[in-house]
Amino acid sequence: MGWRDGGIDQLSQRLVPDELWMLVEPVIPRLRDLPQAGGTASAEDRAVFTATVYVVTSGCAWRDLPPTFGVAFQAVQRRFGQWTEAGMWPRLRCAVLDELDTQVQSDWFQAVVDAAMMRAKREGEARTHPGKL
Repeated sequence: MGWRDGGIDQLSQRLVPDELWMLVEPVIPRLRDLPQAGGTASAEDRAVFTATVYVVTSGCAWRDLPPTFGVAFQAVQRRFGQWTEAGMWPRLRCAVLDELDTQVQSDWFQAVVDAAMMRAKREGEARTHPGKL
């Protein structure tokens, strides 16, 4: 069972619980993600966001993304860059701070956003100054 037919495994549900997704979904920019390498369908936002959360909180390389997320690492990395350029992470941070009332949820969600913002900054610096990082 995959994302398209409603199957979400336990890891995915822990990484992006429904409460977080309800905050994230309206903040995600509506970008046209063109399939690459002959693909036919763009990846679903929730699957890409969940895979992004895994990468930014685990510190793994994009290419080491486990296949269980059901999206190619290239699509996740590309969408992360698009979301970063569109200013999604600061907007998501505001949404998280404005809406969450329980400290446990707030701490986790804030950690996710902070990790994404740090990775975006690091990758932006690597593109601007190749070889310095």
